[in-house]
Amino acid sequence: MAQRAELGALGVAVDAFLQHASVERGLAPRTIEAYGRDLARFVQELHKAGVRKPREVTREQLVSYARALEGSGLGARSRTRALVSVRRFLQYHGVLGRFGEDPLEGVGKPKFDAKLPRILRTDETEALIGAADPSTSLGLRDRSMLEVLYGAGLRVTELVTLPLGAIDRRAGILRVMGKGRRERIVPLGEYAVAALDAYLEMGRPFLVSKTKPESDAVYLTRRGTAMTRQNFFTRIRAHARTAGISSDRVSPHVLRHAFATDLLEGGADLRVVQTLLGHSDLSTTQVYTHVSQSRLRKTVESRHPRGGGPRRRT
Repeated sequence: MAQRAELGALGVAVDAFLQHASVERGLAPRTIEAYGRDLARFVQELHKAGVRKPREVTREQLVSYARALEGSGLGARSRTRALVSVRRFLQYHGVLGRFGEDPLEGVGKPKFDAKLPRILRTDETEALIGAADPSTSLGLRDRSMLEVLYGAGLRVTELVTLPLGAIDRRAGILRVMGKGRRERIVPLGEYAVAALDAYLEMGRPFLVSKTKPESDAVYLTRRGTAMTRQNFFTRIRAHARTAGISSDRVSPHVLRHAFATDLLEGGADLRVVQTLLGHSDLSTTQVYTHVSQSRLRKTVESRHPRGGGPRRRT
């Protein structure tokens, strides 16, 4: 903040934009921090060029900045985000409209290979869930977490911070607070509901602390405190080893990927999956269609007589 204040009106303009992004748009703190870093770099370059206000920015300076990013050593994704930060900053201050055209039009976007999310086969997912022993309180908890994660496609933070009041057991739904504090309703399938009920009735009561105020979190540690991301990450990898799955292929987010991919392969509409995942942008969800297509291609190649698979007998 102090460094931006030294940049005069540009620094004030950045602070106003970040405040808007945080309060009005409800962007996550980490996103705000990233925007702040990107824009600090941008306005420093503008200041060197003698620019003191957003409306003084020219297209030539933007092109020059984009080229400077290419030689900065930043990865392609970081450079893309930096340009997005600049675009939204200028949009907020009405600069794009004054230009009559998008000043970033024609500025090449960094190219990078889209990384497809890692996924598990359906049988591997079932084996992972089955590795949690339901005869213990901790096993009931872990099986419930795995079923809900896979059955509702939650982010791990959404799962570990889920409060008791977010569950409607009769309707089989969850009220989930996602990124940017956007709430969404997520239905639970039969298996997830059964696992959650078993945990709440026969597991959680034994994990409630006898010496501390009861936590409002659904999922508790053996000490009666709310589960953490790190704790659950360790647990899920332990269950992967029990299931005979390489632990480096498994994480909470992998089950979210499996949820989305299995829905799409089952014929679900892409926008429905977007809503269930809590994605604000459809393009974020579309990556799962590529995963699905990849699976289909492998099926054709391994099963079809003309796809390189076994020949049909005559």
